[in-house]
Amino acid sequence: MSSPYDSGGDPNPKPKSLEVQFDSLTFEESNAVIQNDDGSVEPVQESNHFVHNDEASVEPQQEWSFNGPLEDNGNHEESNFQDEIIEFGSNSRRVGGSGDGDGDGASGVVWRRTNSELEMDRPLSPSSSGYAGERGSSSATSGSRMGDLSEDEVHEVGNDGDIDGVLDSQAAWVPGKRHVDEDDASISWRKRKKHFFILSHSGKPIYSRYGDEHKLAGFSATLQAIISFVENGKDRVKSVRAGRHQVVFLVKGPIYLVCISCTEEPYESLRGQLELLYGQMILILTKSVNRCFEKNPKFDMTPLLGGTDVVFSSLIHSFSWNPATFLHAYTCLPLAYATRQAAGAILQDVADSGVLFAILMCKHKVVSLVGAQKASLHPDDMLLLSNFIMSSESFRTSESFSPICLPRYNPMAFLYAYVHYLDVDTYLMLLTTSSDAFYHLKDCRIRIEMALLKSNVLSEVQRSMLEGGMHVEDLPCDPLPRSATAFPNLGQHRQQTDAPERFRESYVGIGGPAGLWHFIYRSIYLDQYVSSEFSSPINSPQQQKRLYRAYQKLYASMHDKGNGPHKTQFRRDENYVLLCWVTPDFELYAAFDPLADKALAIKTCNRVCQWVKDVENEIFLLGASPFSW
Repeated sequence: MSSPYDSGGDPNPKPKSLEVQFDSLTFEESNAVIQNDDGSVEPVQESNHFVHNDEASVEPQQEWSFNGPLEDNGNHEESNFQDEIIEFGSNSRRVGGSGDGDGDGASGVVWRRTNSELEMDRPLSPSSSGYAGERGSSSATSGSRMGDLSEDEVHEVGNDGDIDGVLDSQAAWVPGKRHVDEDDASISWRKRKKHFFILSHSGKPIYSRYGDEHKLAGFSATLQAIISFVENGKDRVKSVRAGRHQVVFLVKGPIYLVCISCTEEPYESLRGQLELLYGQMILILTKSVNRCFEKNPKFDMTPLLGGTDVVFSSLIHSFSWNPATFLHAYTCLPLAYATRQAAGAILQDVADSGVLFAILMCKHKVVSLVGAQKASLHPDDMLLLSNFIMSSESFRTSESFSPICLPRYNPMAFLYAYVHYLDVDTYLMLLTTSSDAFYHLKDCRIRIEMALLKSNVLSEVQRSMLEGGMHVEDLPCDPLPRSATAFPNLGQHRQQTDAPERFRESYVGIGGPAGLWHFIYRSIYLDQYVSSEFSSPINSPQQQKRLYRAYQKLYASMHDKGNGPHKTQFRRDENYVLLCWVTPDFELYAAFDPLADKALAIKTCNRVCQWVKDVENEIFLLGASPFSW
């Protein structure tokens, strides 16, 4: 049995120096027009046309670097960096275009923001699909101001009051299927902004996010006919755009998955969500369910998934708040290094016989994990497993022993998971290949629980949950000594008056220095990420969801295989300044005030990276081997 603490050497080795450059920006007014559905045109009121130049705009940064500091100067080699910089204005439709809002990454493209309020009042065109959701949808980074309701939400009177995706507010959101009395003829069903469907290759409905699957049999048959028609032509359908709706298809043998969305999420994001939805189904049934369809093409799989609506709805809900769903990485609960070491040692000492993985988690965050030698646990499997456990009430009421399948580990076979909640939010998972190991794993759990209580690990976990993680307001001005504790929330009360100049600049505005509102840092080597706590003005779930969608688009753009991958990207629109920096060792996504200065934003991103490096022992599970893809 190996422990994540046994590895020697630096888990984040210092990479080769890399100097990443940004060009300066020049804003130009655009006299373009927008073509309305009725044929009339109207001028664009807010549009930025970005022009690149090579003028130097900031002095070189300090000399520390993981991959070289992120700099904003023009002293670069044209052949090396000219194709690495992408800068965008607000996303929107082009005149006469399809309205997908996704750019091709080329400079000089004018993007325009449509007037959603005018379109909300217009009747649907005869060619529209009839979905009320077509009206007023916009991209995640354009449209309404920060204080308004997110435009990709369904705003209804008289329903259960939930909004499509309340960000990390589990207490305010109750999992489970909604609006089961609806069908494809219901006006309310057509108003939904985002649908998910699972069906068999014979057209039988298996799962629908909204409505009764049996009432949607005709609609499922239509989806199946579209897929079959294209396959009969020796081709495969990936997506269809109808107005503002994007229909994304995913074929997995005899299982078809479809997403119909007008939320302007990128195709790659929607396809990734379908992959996770399929993985959640495999976690419950294993991929061997395909054999049932080989024996009987009209096999009805619905009874096998009875009672799992809550699991699928919880996963779909996480697409609106959990960065792990598109980063393919997991996050750890912030803990003092000694506390995490103690937790790992406890799991290692008692889970060394017949246990494949031992995982201690608090909600969706990892406290510690150990695994057998040469056994790797993919972050997507951890996401699906934690969603399965947290969304099932039966796991909370008693100790459980359940067969589960890890799609990335072995999609054809079951493992067996012993699950026990140690308190309201903290739970222990012990995974084994033996179907009769319940009592052995129960004994392991008792010993683990006693050791965790004795070493005060559980109390430290509770304190970390109450105090939260990294706050942009605490971003240090200067790098701190590695022996110092730069994370004020771990093991001590936040410093309010003691040397405040150490943590704050004279001018910070709203949020952190230089108008920093939020950031996500992903360690590529560890397959782990850390995100800051949300600060003002990103307070409401709608504002947080809008930022999450903006990150999604930024991630998809940075990893676009057709136009990338890219190293840096800078976006400015009416809601944020978004800055992304990708190196071989980490990825950084940061959101600033829309009026933030570009040079200061770049300087602040360098400081964020240094801050993460200073506290990596407390925010990452170090020593964990990288996961194979």
